[in-house]
Amino acid sequence: MKTTLECLLKSAALAAILLSPPSLALAQQPTLFSTEKASVQVDTIASGLDNPWSVEVLPDGAYIITELGGTLRVIQDGKTSGPISDVPKVARHGQGGLLDVALAPAFETNRMLFLSMAIADGKAYGTVIVRGVLSKDGKSLAEVKELFRMNRFTGKGQHFGSRIAIAADGSLFFGIGDRGERDRAQDMRDHAGAILHITPDGGIPADNPHGDGKTGLPEIWSKGHRNPQGIVIDPKNGQLLTVEHGARGGDEINTPQPGRNYGWPVITYGKDYSGVEIGVGQAAEGYEQPLYYWDPSIAPGAIDVYHGTMFPEWEGDLLVTALKYQLLARLERDETGAVVSEERLFEGEFGRIRDVKVAPDGSILMLTDGDDGALLRISRADRKS
Repeated sequence: MKTTLECLLKSAALAAILLSPPSLALAQQPTLFSTEKASVQVDTIASGLDNPWSVEVLPDGAYIITELGGTLRVIQDGKTSGPISDVPKVARHGQGGLLDVALAPAFETNRMLFLSMAIADGKAYGTVIVRGVLSKDGKSLAEVKELFRMNRFTGKGQHFGSRIAIAADGSLFFGIGDRGERDRAQDMRDHAGAILHITPDGGIPADNPHGDGKTGLPEIWSKGHRNPQGIVIDPKNGQLLTVEHGARGGDEINTPQPGRNYGWPVITYGKDYSGVEIGVGQAAEGYEQPLYYWDPSIAPGAIDVYHGTMFPEWEGDLLVTALKYQLLARLERDETGAVVSEERLFEGEFGRIRDVKVAPDGSILMLTDGDDGALLRISRADRKS
């Protein structure tokens, strides 16, 4: 017969398990999956995050993340820091808030990073890009400077964009959506519905197609984008790739070229949410076709290109997160760059997936969306990683 003390101890242990934060249980039990070309495991690095939006790997192996409400945090050795101080105030409005974080190419020596965010101007909201220097202890930002502010704010809460891709010369590419007013994507005097290109100081790069301002705003690289929320530059060939939300169908991967028009809302593979047709159809003279599209929509959140030693079978593949179908899409390309197949990973397993990044060691990081978001790490299951 069990003693009263044994019963009490057992009850206490059971209560501790039930009351333990989910992150502890998940961290001890990686989830295993079989994919078409490799067996993988998914580990939870951190959970309990508040609508995390973007992640980068710091030189010391720690992670820096943004949370939509306006906080920037560091995750190291399984512990999440308090908010980094002196981050500019953001507007948590609809889809807007603190969005992307990107590290300068020389971050290891200059500690410089870039942030995209929504801010308020009275009762209107828009996307801005700022630069700052992260302190050596990772607790504060200094030398904060606004580099770019979109030219037309609106009270609407959708389609702020806006991830950042940094080119080899240090210049910044980023996207801004149509801000819920679709015709703005065809207005060459409007930053909305565009891919933009600026120098690290906020200037105009020499190769911008409208640099003199005569045919369009000098920051504009390409137009006709509905809501480009993912952007990356393939380090192997310098190709710029974006992924953007369609309406009811018509999510697209594009390879934006200077001065080109990618169609929204004149051409699209989607329809209005009411079911009504949009524009003139799926193709028209003067408008570019996407590299790839989804119909029905998967609601893509981010894109990266896989280059790494951990999954050589995936070399050169595109990785795209999905919010609606709660998955990671792996897209194989042929020697011309055309997408030839799609594999859908983790569908419904982790919830809405907001961001994806290939880490320096070849593992893959994902952020899940929501007020109990998590940082996940995908590694190879059939060998030590």
